[in-house]
Amino acid sequence: MAKEYTVALGALIDEFGFKVETAVEGYRDRLLKTDDVNRCGLQLAGFYDYFDPERIQIIGKVETTFLERFTPERRLSSFEKLFSTKIPALIITRNIEPYPECIEAARKHGTTILRTDEDTSSTVSAIIASLKVHLAPRLTIHGGMIEVYGEGILLMGNSGVGKSETAVELIKRGHRLIADDAVEIKKVSNKTLVASSPEIIRHFIELRGIGIVDARSLFGAGAIKLTEKIDLVIKLEEWVDGKIYDRLGGDSETTEILGISVPCHTVPVRPGRNLAVVIEVAAMNNRNKRMGYDAVKELTSRMDSKMK
Repeated sequence: MAKEYTVALGALIDEFGFKVETAVEGYRDRLLKTDDVNRCGLQLAGFYDYFDPERIQIIGKVETTFLERFTPERRLSSFEKLFSTKIPALIITRNIEPYPECIEAARKHGTTILRTDEDTSSTVSAIIASLKVHLAPRLTIHGGMIEVYGEGILLMGNSGVGKSETAVELIKRGHRLIADDAVEIKKVSNKTLVASSPEIIRHFIELRGIGIVDARSLFGAGAIKLTEKIDLVIKLEEWVDGKIYDRLGGDSETTEILGISVPCHTVPVRPGRNLAVVIEVAAMNNRNKRMGYDAVKELTSRMDSKMK
C-alpha cells in the first residue's frame, strides 16, 4: 500500500497569506490528505452525492450571489449542513464579506473560515498546484541533481564513481546545483518528476580527500537552486574493457522512476574523459530532441538519401 502524505492547514495559510475569520484551537494542525479542492455551490443548494468532506471548500462571487436568494434562515441551514461534515476549511475569495449566518454556523461546528483577495479561479488552481507538491508520492535516492542549460539532469552511479566531482565542475562552468549525495524526488503529475535536496544537507557537497564544502558560500547564490524537474538521467559507471557502449544513440534508453519513464544515458568513466562537457552536450541534445530534432534520425535520413 502506498504511503499517504499530509500537509498541515497552517502551512497552506502561511504560504498564501490567508486571513483567518473564524477558527478553533489547533486549527493550524488540521491535516490535509487530498490534493483537490471543491467549489461548494451544489452543496449549499443541498446536493451532497459524491461529496468529499476531506477537501477544502471554496466559495466566490457566483456562490455568494446565489446565496442572496435565500432567506437568512435557509442560509444558516445550508451552512450548518456543510460545516457538520467537518470540512478542513472554507475559503472565501475576492475579499467578500462572509454572511453572518456563515460565521454563526462556523463557530457552532468549529469550522475554519479563511479569506483572500485573489479571484476564485486563481485561488483554486494555486491551491491544487501546492497540494500536489505537498502530497505527491516521493522517494529518496543516492545521486546528484544539476540544472544544465535549463535541463534537469539526475546523476546516478555507484559511490566513488565521480558524481560529486562532476557536479562541482558543472557548477564552475555556470550551471546550478540542486542536490548532492541524496535526491528527494516527487511525482507532482503523471508526467512530471521534481527533484530537491533534503533540507539538512542542502547546498553541501562531499568531495573525497577534501571533505564537505558549501556550494552556496563558495560559488554564490546563483550556483544553487532549490528544485528542478527531471528531464534526463545520466548513469555514470566505471569503464569496462570489451563492453559495447552506445555510440550512435539510436536506441532510446529510459529508466522508470515512480512509474514515469525518463530518458537515460549510460556514460562510462575513465581517466581523461571530461564528464562535464559530455553532460553539457547530453543536456543540449536532450533539449533538441524535445524540440523535435533528432541527430540520429537526421544522419540516417542523409545516409538513406545517399544510398538511393
